[in-house]
Amino acid sequence: MNPSLTPIVLSNTSKKSTFSPAVRVGDLLFISGMTAVNDEHQIVGEDIVEQARFIYQKMDKVLRAAGLGFDSVIETHEYVTTLKDYDKTAEVRREVFNNGPYPAATGVQVAGLVRPGALIEISAIAYAGAEKGLAIAG
Repeated sequence: MNPSLTPIVLSNTSKKSTFSPAVRVGDLLFISGMTAVNDEHQIVGEDIVEQARFIYQKMDKVLRAAGLGFDSVIETHEYVTTLKDYDKTAEVRREVFNNGPYPAATGVQVAGLVRPGALIEISAIAYAGAEKGLAIAG
């Protein structure tokens, strides 16, 4: 592995996994796409809002393992299989990002996700440097 890449691995990361939950490269932390799957490999949440909330709880563990918090997240990508109630995930983002400033975000509707039953997958990029940026309101 490239010496400038530092994988972030949690205690529950499977030894069979062919990816890291996150990788730090310089001042950036790249967080792998996450679905609402628990340690028993079961989907948590019946709807997209419950799944989003669980994903952000998992993401919090990865950020903490890297010594960061949600205030370090600079970008998110959300892949959704349905637009039903997708607008309600905004309330989850408000909770997670403490009503702003918010990271840049991209939402994409997809035909399906690898994990059966998953309605949403979220990946993120966090800034791990000493200086914090400012949100730019348009």
